[in-house]
Amino acid sequence: MSYLDMDLLRFSTAGSVDDGKSTLIGRLLYDSKSIFEDQMEAIEKTSKNTGEEGVNLALLTDGLRAEREQKITIDVAYRYFATPKRKFIIADTPGHIQYTRNMVTGASTADLAIILVDARKGVLTQSRRHSFIASLLQIPHLVVAVNKMDLVDYSQKRFNEIVDDYKNFAQKLEIDDITFIPMSALKGDNIVNKGENMPWYNGSTLLHTLENVNVGSRRNLIDFRYPVQHVIRPNQDFRGFAGTIVSGTIKVGEEITVLPSRFRSKVKEIWKYNEQVQEAVAGEATVITIEDEIDISRGDMIVRSGNVPKMTQEFEAFLCWMNETPMDPSKNYYIQHTTRTSMAVPVEVRYKINVDSLHREETNTLELNEIGRVRLKVSQHMFIDPYKINNATGSFILIDTASNVTVGAGMIRGIDTADTLEEPDLDTKRVISPNVVWEPWNIPREEREKRSGHAAKVLWFTGISGAGKSTIARELEKRLFDAGKQTMLLDGDQVRHGLNGDLGFSPADRTENIRRVGEVSRMFFEHGNIVLCTFVSPYRKDRDQVRKLFPDGSFIEIHVTCTPEAAIERDPKGLYKKAQAGEIKNLTGFNADYEAPESSDAIVIDTTNRSVDECVDELMKFV
Repeated sequence: MSYLDMDLLRFSTAGSVDDGKSTLIGRLLYDSKSIFEDQMEAIEKTSKNTGEEGVNLALLTDGLRAEREQKITIDVAYRYFATPKRKFIIADTPGHIQYTRNMVTGASTADLAIILVDARKGVLTQSRRHSFIASLLQIPHLVVAVNKMDLVDYSQKRFNEIVDDYKNFAQKLEIDDITFIPMSALKGDNIVNKGENMPWYNGSTLLHTLENVNVGSRRNLIDFRYPVQHVIRPNQDFRGFAGTIVSGTIKVGEEITVLPSRFRSKVKEIWKYNEQVQEAVAGEATVITIEDEIDISRGDMIVRSGNVPKMTQEFEAFLCWMNETPMDPSKNYYIQHTTRTSMAVPVEVRYKINVDSLHREETNTLELNEIGRVRLKVSQHMFIDPYKINNATGSFILIDTASNVTVGAGMIRGIDTADTLEEPDLDTKRVISPNVVWEPWNIPREEREKRSGHAAKVLWFTGISGAGKSTIARELEKRLFDAGKQTMLLDGDQVRHGLNGDLGFSPADRTENIRRVGEVSRMFFEHGNIVLCTFVSPYRKDRDQVRKLFPDGSFIEIHVTCTPEAAIERDPKGLYKKAQAGEIKNLTGFNADYEAPESSDAIVIDTTNRSVDECVDELMKFV
């Protein structure tokens, strides 16, 4: 593997003052042979001049004179190194409470955070503070490094006490992956090499953990978001839109929507490094051209049709205040969100968070390093996603209009149903039990999609009996499952053996059958599945009602058809034979009507002269 092809892991370190963060990073660089001889000579000389015993490895990261004199980390120090398995960018963030804003800045792009805990002192206020910030920033992986084990005689009992204490606190956090490692940065135990001082520890070293942790879990590859940075017009024959794809992927020929105009078009070309490509992914700087002449300028956003972010001029966010002058709720600030700049007013401070206890406290402002939940109004529409789903379109900064100094950094909370107890308007008549209040989904679908790596969909197979709906859907599900997708198959015969066993085949019962199935499929959809539904569903209005339960582009109608002669010849369940004998009076396609889809978006699969594999191959290309 070449250096350019290697994965990149961004990680930050944080902890209380004198927990040994800088020493840890110095040891990691030193033992992994990632420093040059002249660097080593320089810190040896500095260590000697300051009266240190031996080499002070912390000097590798504490770069400011004030840091060396006070022996604390003040600014965020970035260091780069690589091993044969992976490249790394380290953000060594401050531990002191007065530099909380620097910790937020340094950890904002991290895939992993290392929280250092002094084995003598245990889990302190700053340990909790930094863990909360890591949770707020949705950092997916956390390593709790119990440092200075050499000063507690490498006690397994002491390590277990700290682990139990931290786990009790971490129950309040939104972090799924926490790894505990006992270590001594000064002596080098469990940093790069295991050492012989803690034979009772059977886990990985810090470097092994860093080399093998999943770096893709924070990337959003589902939601295509392309903030336009610049319009390129070198001549009258070329008009392209330059920017960086902040999330998702895009291919030539895909339909896109331009915000805020909502005009639609298709991707004509994708240029990357002066070369045309067929596809581009998150993180790549590209130039995109489209098929239609649409007025697009800097600050607009190009997204995939059917997967559009929220357009709003008012939203709520967690805000970290970074300025010595307190926030003024009546003052205008500039807000920078992706490539769009407008005016914003923080009209309400809902509360501030005591990051030591995680309790909410009433306030009408935020002071330096405080974090609170605020409601903002902006002068122009913003195109936003919740931060926990998409940190690129879910984050922003506030800028003072007089000094142009950044005064705050925000993380947008959930929107729509995530912040309300009201049932979303589905524009369809639904049966709701009396005295029941809508409860939002416990874990938003977008989070499930992010973890599984694919969007949730509903593939609705409709057609007469014998057309091949169930056969094709079953084979398609097998292939999707084998490809690692989250799937659920709902079949007409199965639901009529239980859930809908009380229904017959009258027009009214057929409508109720599809209504119930639509509600069930919605539940599986909200759990991030690709839901395959195989139902005759003969009435167009019933299928349209189900379609309204889902976001645009998520419900795919697949019309499986064949000639009546082919269906009668196949007759897999003997239904046509019974209908011909007068035993069945409402068989769709024989003595009951079937209304084929009229939507141009419906996929038509004619099975008259095609094999199952051929039909599934076609659907796999689409899916």
